[in-house]
Amino acid sequence: MDDDPIVAADSKADPENDAPVRAGWRALFNFTSRAHAVPLVLGLLLSVASGIIIPALAIFLGKIFDSFTDFGGAGLSGSKLIKKVSVDGIALVGLGSASWLLNGGYFMFWLVFGELQAKNVRDKLFDGMLEKDMEWYDMRKAGVGAIIPRLQTQIRELQIATSQPLGFAIQYTVTTIAALSLAFYTAWSLTLVTLATVPPSAVVLAWISARLQPGIDAQLEELAQASKFANNAISAIDTVKCFNGQDFELWQYKRAIKRAAQCYLVQARTNALQIGFVRLVTLGMFVQGFWYGSHLIDTGNKNPGQVLTAFWGCLMATQAFEQILPQMIVLEKGRVAGATLKAMLVKMERGRNTTATSGQKTPRYCDGDIHVRDVSFAYPSRPSQPALDSANFFFPAGETTFVIGKSGSGKSTLGNLLLQFYNPKSGSISIDGEQIQFLDRSWLRNNITLVQQQNVLFNETIFKNIALGRRDHSRVTKGEVSKSIEMANLQHTISEFPEGLDTLVGRGGNAMSGGQRQRVAIARARLRDTPILILDEATSALDHTNRFAVLEAIRVWRRGKTTIIITHDISQIRPDDYAYVLDQGKVVQEGYRHALEQSKRGLFSSFVEPSVVFPNPTSLQASHAPRRRSSSVGTTRESSRTSLISLDSMEIRFQPRESYIPTVFQPSTHYRHSKRVSSALISPLSPAIIQPSQLSNPRASMVLQSRNSMLVRPYTSALHQPFWKTEMARLDVAGSIVGSGDTTRSASISLVPPPSNFKRSSKLPKLLRALPRKKRKLSPAEKARQVSSIKKILSTVWPTLAWKQQVVLICGFFFALLHAAATPVFSYLFAKLLGTFYLPTGRSEMALKWSLSVLGVAIGDAVASYFMHYLLESCGQAWVDSLRIEAMKRILDQPHSWFDRDKNSLSRLTECLDRNAEEMRNLVGRFAGFVFVAAVMVAIAFIWSLILCWKLTLVGLAAGPFMYAVTRGFEAVSGSWEGKSNDAGEAASSIFTEIFSNIKTVRAMTLEGYFHRKYAKATEHAMKVGLKRSAYSGFFFGLSDASIIYITALIFYYGSLLASSYRFPLQNILTVFTMLLFSIANANALIAFIPQISSSRDTATRLLRLAHLPYLTSHEHTGHVRLPSPFPGPIAFRSLSFTYPTRPSAPILTSLSLSLPLPTSTALVGSSGSGKSTLASLLLSLYASPPGTLSIANHDITHLHTPTLRSRVAFISQSPELFPTTIAQNIAYALPPDSPLTSLPNIRLCAQAAAIDDFISSLPEGYDTPVGDGGLGLSGGQVQRIAIARALVRRPSLIIMDEPTSSLDAQSAEVVRDTVGRLVARGGVSVIVATHSVQMMRAMGHVVVLDGGRVVEEGAYEEVVGRMGVLWRLIGGGGEGDVGEV
Repeated sequence: MDDDPIVAADSKADPENDAPVRAGWRALFNFTSRAHAVPLVLGLLLSVASGIIIPALAIFLGKIFDSFTDFGGAGLSGSKLIKKVSVDGIALVGLGSASWLLNGGYFMFWLVFGELQAKNVRDKLFDGMLEKDMEWYDMRKAGVGAIIPRLQTQIRELQIATSQPLGFAIQYTVTTIAALSLAFYTAWSLTLVTLATVPPSAVVLAWISARLQPGIDAQLEELAQASKFANNAISAIDTVKCFNGQDFELWQYKRAIKRAAQCYLVQARTNALQIGFVRLVTLGMFVQGFWYGSHLIDTGNKNPGQVLTAFWGCLMATQAFEQILPQMIVLEKGRVAGATLKAMLVKMERGRNTTATSGQKTPRYCDGDIHVRDVSFAYPSRPSQPALDSANFFFPAGETTFVIGKSGSGKSTLGNLLLQFYNPKSGSISIDGEQIQFLDRSWLRNNITLVQQQNVLFNETIFKNIALGRRDHSRVTKGEVSKSIEMANLQHTISEFPEGLDTLVGRGGNAMSGGQRQRVAIARARLRDTPILILDEATSALDHTNRFAVLEAIRVWRRGKTTIIITHDISQIRPDDYAYVLDQGKVVQEGYRHALEQSKRGLFSSFVEPSVVFPNPTSLQASHAPRRRSSSVGTTRESSRTSLISLDSMEIRFQPRESYIPTVFQPSTHYRHSKRVSSALISPLSPAIIQPSQLSNPRASMVLQSRNSMLVRPYTSALHQPFWKTEMARLDVAGSIVGSGDTTRSASISLVPPPSNFKRSSKLPKLLRALPRKKRKLSPAEKARQVSSIKKILSTVWPTLAWKQQVVLICGFFFALLHAAATPVFSYLFAKLLGTFYLPTGRSEMALKWSLSVLGVAIGDAVASYFMHYLLESCGQAWVDSLRIEAMKRILDQPHSWFDRDKNSLSRLTECLDRNAEEMRNLVGRFAGFVFVAAVMVAIAFIWSLILCWKLTLVGLAAGPFMYAVTRGFEAVSGSWEGKSNDAGEAASSIFTEIFSNIKTVRAMTLEGYFHRKYAKATEHAMKVGLKRSAYSGFFFGLSDASIIYITALIFYYGSLLASSYRFPLQNILTVFTMLLFSIANANALIAFIPQISSSRDTATRLLRLAHLPYLTSHEHTGHVRLPSPFPGPIAFRSLSFTYPTRPSAPILTSLSLSLPLPTSTALVGSSGSGKSTLASLLLSLYASPPGTLSIANHDITHLHTPTLRSRVAFISQSPELFPTTIAQNIAYALPPDSPLTSLPNIRLCAQAAAIDDFISSLPEGYDTPVGDGGLGLSGGQVQRIAIARALVRRPSLIIMDEPTSSLDAQSAEVVRDTVGRLVARGGVSVIVATHSVQMMRAMGHVVVLDGGRVVEEGAYEEVVGRMGVLWRLIGGGGEGDVGEV
């Protein structure tokens, strides 16, 4: 448990708040190393070589056109025409083969380069984050959980940019330069005249491009915010559902997506303007070019072939440059991602790293003597609130020492400092005389084990989780683990799992109860067996039987070893145990328990709870020899700090505790050799109430005695009504994605004035019908691997869009139609211009006429191109945002069991909503337009060509099947390997997320090396898959590109045969040539997009799976009965049997029957894993219970309206979740803002009842204090008390509490019990508490005892205990001592 008021992750000093970094083009190579030289150089060389293919093609095309021109001018016979064209055609075939090799090679090497870049940045980020100290994690504004998905998206953007888009850009740049060089070489003056408009155009383009990056930066910021909302809602899904917060979370997410969409449209406009402008320049330059070319031919300075070659050079140069523009936005995002990732790594390097602050000393032995001298410390985000204030501790080697205090007193800070998660601001900490800052950090952590209340288990088997306690975990045998399991009393639990030790514990150990997780962590610590052990509320979730057994086993195990037990439960402390009492970061008392109990004015007395008297108390006593160990002494005084809330009188007698304490930790047999000596020798019975300033250093005047503690060899260094409907309708970027539906869900208080009438219903039935059901039932593996076709994916666009967006879509395709028609028209006019070259007279007049016609086409095409790109990008964004929001809505609507599956992990869901959606947009925004244009262009060209010269056109069409086969093969191979590559990358991302979400545990156990190897293996696998993808994709890309040249040679050859036979006019043949060549070339450009289209298909399939999840069909939506408040009838369980869906072979409840008349105050009692929390989940309808087995107010729970039920029930979990917002908003979460319940006085009243008001009021911002990412800014007890206030503020009919006082000190727990008692006494409110606390049981009117998933005892507390049955044994009957906790 983290008992310290630490980190509110909002910090003005957060480096994430810095201005966006400026990204140069070098940022694309920020992660290029020498190891990447070979694929980079080869990719560059092959790109350059392949870039020369097009200019070389221009040379041969010039020669061929020259031959046809000569033939038209009667300068060449038909046979000679065929011969010359045949020779040039053979050369074209050779050029095509070279193109296959060069284009395939450069495509492959650029894909390899992108994979290497991605792996390198993954490795650097992993290493960099692994090296950062805890302050860096604490100061993350959005929280690490929200940052990780954005990092993965940026890695992907960099990888894509440095793959084929970068290769294309280099190839087309080389083509542009080479084509211009050819044009200048052939006719430099004509080239200059033709390109006269380029310089001013370049200036305009630069001005337009400068507007791209601000839009990208703004979009990234908004997407990060959206990712944060999604991450927080999904990670706290139980809290969201229990408080009906789905609408609010969806509203928040949608607002962020809307803002991100507005930023993206700025980029889309800019990019569309670039493309339209270049299109204008490309076609418009022929006006002056042809005019001047005709002049050169008239004057005899150049022949038609030279002029044509120069024209082809200029045309190819501008077309090549135009091909770069669609890649620009990809490259822009890539360089921004590269610069952002680099800047993050630079900030990491400049900040303090763990290695930079680690010492070098590695002592041979670790005795375990710990001195903490005058240590003061404040967490980085709250420097004005000290967690420890001049604190002094001495923990003698080989002894057990307790540290107690209220929640937030600084107890857990001690463990954080000892493990060097943080460094103290002043004072010193030493182990065996060596200051820890000089000790090697790995050595330190290998000799200290920290077991916390909220234990982290990794997504491995039980065996592996325990084995990870040892450095050589790969060599750990099941025999060795069995000893640890026995010590942690886990044998019975594991035997109940069908797979035993090989049972997967799930993400975060969600397959096990809280108590079971704690025992696994204790077993792991036993196997680790370090000289120093810190138990931080490590058994708080255990029932007394297990706690007693485990702690007794720990007593035996830790004999002669240094053990520090941090707790607020003094029932664990024996009379002769030494304890420190902390309050507000200061040590206010210290001494042996029997001495501390002598003073009734010290803080220690506030921790004393009423003891439990068993039917046969004489059998429970245990005697202990007195300990001759004295404490530091100070002036006895009454504490000036008054109690927050005075304790009301109870119907329980407080009894002395001297010999009726749970005797868990026995005194050391070597007590006479204890090294804890004060500066003044006093009676052991003397009170030890002291002021913090008077605490002396135990070492200062210590009488050193001979040490009999054993030397322990250390480990050496090693690696309610929704209120925002109108706002949601306004924010609906895609139009009506919402319609009629349930409107009973509640929403949360918001900083922004909330909208008033948001509906959470769906308007995607048409979308669902657009994806037909599969003809056969597929296996889960097949479903996971199946990628939807482009047709299925694009068929979801129209039903998703609102009518306004549908109009925009129609307009977009209308302009695409105009853009597509422009190329055939241009080809026609271009052929007319060519025809002027062999006109005997009037050449200049005709050239001017057709040149001005070209200018008109250029202007129209530029306008059409701009609107096509912008409107389709707008529709693509609206489509994707609709699916994102629909996916988020449906995710939040899924039953709890859905989230338990591995494929629905947090990291995968957030990545799908973020990165996958961004890639998916390209299908409509970029690729759909290109495909439509190419299809229309080819159709117009071929129809026109059929009219002009049907034979030549049919020859061109004959190559269609071949091109189709090549293209489909490329698409299939690319799609298959894209899916495999995405799966491998997703697996690596999941490991990355697991590590850095649990970084403190990873470091405490020195598991950096293990996870580094595990992550490296995953990234290596991802790269290998990527390399195979590169090879296959490169082969088919080269073949598809070469095929165009082969077809070109065929068309020219057959054209020469037709021309020589005089069956068709030469003008018609030339027109068909230009139409077919331009159309095929534009269609060929699509082939380059196939890998990106395949990737977008795969990611689209993943997002569509979420957008098409079942909605309003789970057990949560089967009921319609709305219960009044309070409930008018009892809660009844009838022969209820239940197993979790992910663990069907492990029954949790077995034929359980129970009736609870309402109102009731019932305590559910049982050992860990007995089903207490499961009953709470079923009452909240988080899981489906079998029909007829559970009823409330005589209504089967399956008939109840779940949102209404949850609005009547308040839930307090054992590990409550807080949201990254203010304390007031957390308490008022899911309440309408106009409700009087959300008023500050009411909030404070509930906070007082939860014993948290004093703490909140002490904060500088009070109730407006942000609590950071997931409530990490507060201690575990503080978080739990805020959660209690959140439950009380809504005035429910039923309050369900799961271990509500497990993290609270005695005084706070008493306030909570008193509050619960007053609620029950007031009437109308029922309370069900799953608890191990005897005091809480006594506060309840009814106790139900569970064992093996059945009710074995029930009745009033005294009655049940008097039976001396299961409960009597659970709470320590039969000789185990009086207890205050079970």
